[in-house]
Amino acid sequence: MPNNKKILLIIESCNPDWASVPLVGYNFFASIRELGDVTLVTHARNEKFLTPRHGHDDIAYIRPGRLEHYYYKLIERLTTFKGRVIWPLYHVLSYPMYYFFDRAVAQQFGKRVEQGEFDIVHALTPMMPRYPVEISKSCKHCAFILGPVNGGVPFPEGFKSRGRREFSQFNFFRSLGRWLIPNYVSTYRNASWVFAGSEYTQHWVAKALKVPSSRLSLLFENAVNDDFYESHLEQKLTSRKNEKILKLIFSGRLVPYKGADMLIRAIAALSFEEADIALHLTVVGDGPERTMLESLAKNLGVEQKIEFIGWIKQDQTRRYYAEADLFTFPSVREFGGAVVMEAMALGLPCLVVDNGGIGEYVDSSCGVKIAPHNEAYVIEQFSLAIKNYANHRDLLTQHSQAAFEKSKAFSWRAKAQQVDDVYRAVSNTAD
Repeated sequence: MPNNKKILLIIESCNPDWASVPLVGYNFFASIRELGDVTLVTHARNEKFLTPRHGHDDIAYIRPGRLEHYYYKLIERLTTFKGRVIWPLYHVLSYPMYYFFDRAVAQQFGKRVEQGEFDIVHALTPMMPRYPVEISKSCKHCAFILGPVNGGVPFPEGFKSRGRREFSQFNFFRSLGRWLIPNYVSTYRNASWVFAGSEYTQHWVAKALKVPSSRLSLLFENAVNDDFYESHLEQKLTSRKNEKILKLIFSGRLVPYKGADMLIRAIAALSFEEADIALHLTVVGDGPERTMLESLAKNLGVEQKIEFIGWIKQDQTRRYYAEADLFTFPSVREFGGAVVMEAMALGLPCLVVDNGGIGEYVDSSCGVKIAPHNEAYVIEQFSLAIKNYANHRDLLTQHSQAAFEKSKAFSWRAKAQQVDDVYRAVSNTAD
């Protein structure tokens, strides 16, 4: 697309120094700003992080009201139970803060959009498919794009008890938005294009919000930075061909739905005498279940095979991936799962539970997807898959190479091209 296109990006959470959605939002901004003349609108809390990198860029910061800080503190207090956040309730209670941000964006930029100052208005965060965008009403002479929106993946039937530990009984709040939040449905139906962050969400948006396939496409919310890719994969695989230890890695928050306890049980179920090589698991991440997981490893007699690293900064995770042979991630309800993409970029085959986004990244050429029947089945299949890789180093090498090749489609450069293709299509339609 020619660089004379004027793009208004609305990314409420856009922060290069934070994790999760704020970092994803920032990476989208960094990629899209290469596609045209970009104006970014974001929350003022991101200013001190963006200014050192983008001080001269066209960035508008929405200033919060005086009570916002105290309101968020109150929400945190009301929605935290035994160290865990009741996320469905948190999102409901925090909606008023999004409302004021959304209204401020419309007030500051609505007239400029109506007067044709921008060719494209693209709203990216929040990424959950439950928020209206007020300024979409002003997009009479330009294209309005939404997403990628993602989320809503249910807990599998065999994991309902685990879901209740994640407060899934509050998930009914999600469906209320369609009926209670003004302009929610019309935001989707009037959009020039909607990006869905997973196949599950794509089907849901099409069915629940009646968005036709001609204005809806899949765009994974996560991607991999260029500096994360393994640059010496062949050398790495050759040097490890005769090693006598299979190095596993898990990376994620230590909360029930991530399933680290099932991974520990799968390792404990292995008959190590029958395997040709030993195993070692590195657990990267922290959370309310860490103490329980450490005790579980000790009680099952595998504490010497498992190392808990704790929380580390995003830019430090690459080293641990690079040292591993196999990524093991039994999360039973994952929307995006950037950790799987990152593992593949470093040439790691992936063992995942096939529910949500991560099951869309992995296929039989580069790992193993396990159906989420129940906990016993997942533990058994993880154990068998790990043992198979331990005893068949050639298979590990083949899947490593395939994972790396497949991961090239997950780069931010490739994602920017997908966005650019849609920008071109909607711009031509608008013209």
